[in-house]
Amino acid sequence: MPDNTQKSGGQDRKRINVNQDYELQDWSEKFGVTKERLKEAVEAVGDSAKQVEKYLKGGEHSSGSSERQGSKGSSR
Repeated sequence: MPDNTQKSGGQDRKRINVNQDYELQDWSEKFGVTKERLKEAVEAVGDSAKQVEKYLKGGEHSSGSSERQGSKGSSR
């Protein structure tokens, strides 16, 4: 079910919907990250705002994809 933009609070404040531009913008600003980084975090841990915040602050897998790509290219 789509977000009701007339309501705020409750479950809507606990979940991040990266398919809604306004939510993506708001959460990105709240956490001080790019929209792409936010999407990566949601993909990694789900849409729970608490889990996303923990992921972003803890740096879990924060640069893992670029490290993996780099290591593949450097092995001979």
